[in-house]
Amino acid sequence: MSTYREQLRSRLAALGLIVVLMLLALLVRLWTMQVLAGDDYAAKAENNRVREISIEAPRGRIFDRNGVPLVTNRAALAVSVDPSDETVHQMIIHEQSADTSDDPTEQDITARFGALADLLGMSADDVWAAVNNSKLVALQPRVVALDVSVKVASYLSEHQDDFPGVSVGEIAVREYPQGASAAHVLGYAGQISDTALKAADMASGYEAGDIVGKTGAEAEYENVLQGDKGTRRIEVNAAGQPQRVVSEQAPVAGHDIKLTIDIKTQKVVESALQDALSEAHSQGYSSAHAGAAVALDVKTGEVLAMASAPTYDPSLFLNSITDKEWTKLTSKSSDYPLNNRAIMSGYAPASTFKAVTGLAGLHYKVTYAGKVYQCHGKWTDMGEQWPKWCWDHSGHGAITFIGGIRESCDVVFYNIGYEFYKRKKEELQAFAKKLGLGSKTQIDLPGEVTGRIPDAAWKKAFNKNYPEYQTWLPGDTVNMAIGQGDVLATPLQMATVYAGIANSGKVMRPHVLEAVLDSSGKVSRAYQPVVNATAPSSADDLKVMTQALMEAASTGTAAGAMKGLGVAVAGKTGTGQVAGKDDYAWYVCFAPAEDPKYAVAVLIEQGGHGGSVAGPAARQIVAQLLGLKVEQVHATDNSR
Repeated sequence: MSTYREQLRSRLAALGLIVVLMLLALLVRLWTMQVLAGDDYAAKAENNRVREISIEAPRGRIFDRNGVPLVTNRAALAVSVDPSDETVHQMIIHEQSADTSDDPTEQDITARFGALADLLGMSADDVWAAVNNSKLVALQPRVVALDVSVKVASYLSEHQDDFPGVSVGEIAVREYPQGASAAHVLGYAGQISDTALKAADMASGYEAGDIVGKTGAEAEYENVLQGDKGTRRIEVNAAGQPQRVVSEQAPVAGHDIKLTIDIKTQKVVESALQDALSEAHSQGYSSAHAGAAVALDVKTGEVLAMASAPTYDPSLFLNSITDKEWTKLTSKSSDYPLNNRAIMSGYAPASTFKAVTGLAGLHYKVTYAGKVYQCHGKWTDMGEQWPKWCWDHSGHGAITFIGGIRESCDVVFYNIGYEFYKRKKEELQAFAKKLGLGSKTQIDLPGEVTGRIPDAAWKKAFNKNYPEYQTWLPGDTVNMAIGQGDVLATPLQMATVYAGIANSGKVMRPHVLEAVLDSSGKVSRAYQPVVNATAPSSADDLKVMTQALMEAASTGTAAGAMKGLGVAVAGKTGTGQVAGKDDYAWYVCFAPAEDPKYAVAVLIEQGGHGGSVAGPAARQIVAQLLGLKVEQVHATDNSR
């Protein structure tokens, strides 16, 4: 039996072994930390001591085709609150903690920010909301007011002690030298959304609060206009408050871009659009509040002007837009001014589509230039139970195919559409699609819709829950032949179709970018024209259609609008019928007819007749493009 001393010795030995093992483990751990992971721990310590914040880079500027500035940057006075200020820092910590008992009360917020809010014309809650933005980097100054007056800035500077943590500085904001002109083409910029931030590639470097393009060219060319951020490394104390700037890397401004837009033409187009709306009102169409117009170079697809009414002022988005302003911009009562109707809205193209139907008829030998039709006003070839009327109920009598275009005779095109239906090959639809209709033009602007060229398959799918409406009927093709029924096209699509007729059948892809510029202002990347589609029409067919469209402009339904212009125009009126609404006014053309350079499309929602409302607006645009006298004329047109 062992003695007590022996038992104690064995226990001490075991304890000694445990101590040795613990010391060895500690030594191994220290060796691992200092040798193997020393750099990592040093970096973590450095990160705890040094914080990095981003310095915004100025966005690239936007110019028109002649170098006229459309969007630039300017220095604006901004009031910021430093989140590391002791009282602000504590309020933020309490607000963002799990314990809600210490959350700042209304009284706390008013006491801290009430005087600043009164000076800025804001509420204390609005100031606090900007300061307590958990999405921003911890030391990032919180901008609470932009574009403050010099008087306010001076007061804050002179009373710095009364406003701890508040500073006034200059930041770059977007400026629009041309006002609201070309707003839908240019678009606007604003703070990146949570959705966009989550979807952004890690390499993009986007952070909460960054300003990005939201619509228009600002959004389409975001990767070009957005510059490279700079960085500022700041040493902080144990409480996280800044002590000194360790290092700083300057930001690099984004690239400038040049657009195809000609701002002088753009302003004429916008003015012409307003004149057309006023003319519609004078003719009794009081619901005419919206429309769109486009001008293209037929050879290159360059968009020389694109306007949509109503419009908006992109400078509204320089600071955080108010709920009231946003509601107004997105409400039905305001006619959705943010929508670019030139590319985002599809309309029944009405009689402007007769150029498509006519070319298809010529191509498939359904008709020919001199073919004579009999128009008695009422057309009953599908049966007496399904009569259709020409816009001229008294009838045009004997009229040729070319006369049908000139006078916009519906009966001529009812006959052509009915012949297409009886052939059972959907040739009219196929031809329209070869001109690019029913598909996006792929213009370099976001939000474009496809439009629609309906066929039997579409109708069956569209009415999948209503079997009784699934069958494609003769009336479907007949209605389509005059641009009614279920066919839809945007003003831009119709402009490209007429540009294609003018360009020997080649439909060019429309585009707004002309070039990306380098830091010295030289072209680093130029846009290369692309052929979007090619009409299968022969040169003779295109010649026949051009002749017919010239007669429509000179002696037909648009004669009053184009009278005295001094240049031959090839164009077609359209008066779209929409259930429950006034007629939509269209005019699409190209000029000069003998040597085409430009195509123009004008659409006025609920504007009445194409020849008396849209036609005169198109005349002004054509005159501007060709260097002629721009004047508003008054014309009459009772056709469709």
